[in-house]
Amino acid sequence: MLAAREEKAIEIIYDNYSAAIFGVIFRIIQDKEIAEDVFQETCIKIWHNSLQYDSSKGRLFTWMINIARHLAIDKIRSKDFRGSLKNQSLENIVNSNMEGKSSDSTNPELVGLKLLVEKLEPEQKSIIDLLYFGGFTQEEVSEKLAIPLGTVKTRSRNALLSLRKQFDVAEKYT
Repeated sequence: MLAAREEKAIEIIYDNYSAAIFGVIFRIIQDKEIAEDVFQETCIKIWHNSLQYDSSKGRLFTWMINIARHLAIDKIRSKDFRGSLKNQSLENIVNSNMEGKSSDSTNPELVGLKLLVEKLEPEQKSIIDLLYFGGFTQEEVSEKLAIPLGTVKTRSRNALLSLRKQFDVAEKYT
């Protein structure tokens, strides 16, 4: 349906996945207005790249989350975004963070994503938090945690395999 670009497909995706997608974006960007823009870019990219999705390589949800995560990371690494942070007053930063923490609609915990991550081993959880919610690269995680890059890669792969198993179990009961 998505590959055929039927309008109903984007409605279904929005109804079922928008909270999770926006939650991932907001967790990385932590600015509601910018996160909304990136969410819109994500929806457009999902729509335009729908022919690139290959179900044999993974789930639609994972594919969409990866698009959202990559766009959010690209945004926080952009010069415009970093420049805007330098221009914000401390009060604005605190207020935007407080608003973000209280918004129920942007909280990934409501869609169970954070709950699944919490079940990981502590060393896996810290890596996933930095990679997927913090927007760090594997090299940056290696430096930040002072562990070899190979260890970061192994732990992140094992964490993703564990999350996949947890997600499969959770899907069976929903």
